[in-house]
Amino acid sequence: MNTSAHKALGIRIEGLRKRYGEGDTAVEALRDVNMIVAPGEVVGLIGPSGSGKSTLLKCLGAVIEPTAGRMWLGNQLLYDNGWLNRDLRALRRDNIGFVFQAPYLIPFLDVTDNVALLPMLAGVANEKARSRALELLTDLDVQHRAKALPSSLSGGEQQRVSIARALANQPPVILADEPTAPLDSERALGVMRILNRMAEQHKTAIIVVTHDEKILPTFKRIYHIRDGQTYEEAGEGREP
Repeated sequence: MNTSAHKALGIRIEGLRKRYGEGDTAVEALRDVNMIVAPGEVVGLIGPSGSGKSTLLKCLGAVIEPTAGRMWLGNQLLYDNGWLNRDLRALRRDNIGFVFQAPYLIPFLDVTDNVALLPMLAGVANEKARSRALELLTDLDVQHRAKALPSSLSGGEQQRVSIARALANQPPVILADEPTAPLDSERALGVMRILNRMAEQHKTAIIVVTHDEKILPTFKRIYHIRDGQTYEEAGEGREP
């Protein structure tokens, strides 16, 4: 598990670039991305299709390798014109929580074990991992579904369980890719309330990639990405 000291810097990116291909066929997906997300902050990332949002999220998630630049997650310099951590799978498991448009819960595990699985894989004792899972499920008001299989949950319940899973290893960073897209307005704003509360409570830096206009007023800061470059603007920051 990560300590609060480990979370000191949240997310920081300097001059990040990603090029696909070489020579005349090369495509600059990210040209010069700069971004800071503080611990406890939820920031929106928006842009048209093909602008580089997915590429940036994959770089931040250590899924693909950037071409140049520097990137910190927590207080760890992760990338400096090359990966500085050889075990990227362990880094993702221990330091990055993912929330997707689809919950991707394991269908044959109950809700508690879906949330507890990552800590177990990280070496946490089974009972301790399940106890932590139940705490998170309680925080997210879905503890009454702890023994249920994912197929019996509503869409909103599944998304809350996926948020609990993302928090299970107490990561300094959560990357959320269109987490409210399949939800109606009330449930979408409910998810944003949860993400803001969890960010503040756990001092987690959260980036939300979204096309969902109904949640844009909930962000205090928004990064626009266009032609592979980021532009920051102040959001309205209203209570979701």
